[in-house]
Amino acid sequence: QVQLVESGGGLVQPGGSLRLSCAASGIIISDNNMAWYRQAPGKLRELVARIPRGGMTNYGDSVKGRFTISTDNAKNTVYLQMNSLKPEDTAVYYCYANRGPRNYWGQGTQVTVSS
Repeated sequence: QVQLVESGGGLVQPGGSLRLSCAASGIIISDNNMAWYRQAPGKLRELVARIPRGGMTNYGDSVKGRFTISTDNAKNTVYLQMNSLKPEDTAVYYCYANRGPRNYWGQGTQVTVSS
């Protein structure tokens, strides 16, 4: 059974930082395309960052230069380092894995940026 378990969300002030983690089981992340998505209230789910199998990372325009996606294959974990956070980054953040026709989502972790 595949599980993607996110952690690291919370409340942070504007300008602050958070690091999200996505611990995977049942899949090997280096064999999959991995990504982070987010969904704010009343908005569509949007891509935040992606790290394809053997490919280059890419980012949504709104987070370029502030967020960094990375992996630790030994821990089978994907990270999202978020710096210079803004109120508009407030959303539920989801971990995503894909290989061919198989798609998996985590349960999400809430990030709230507010003073």
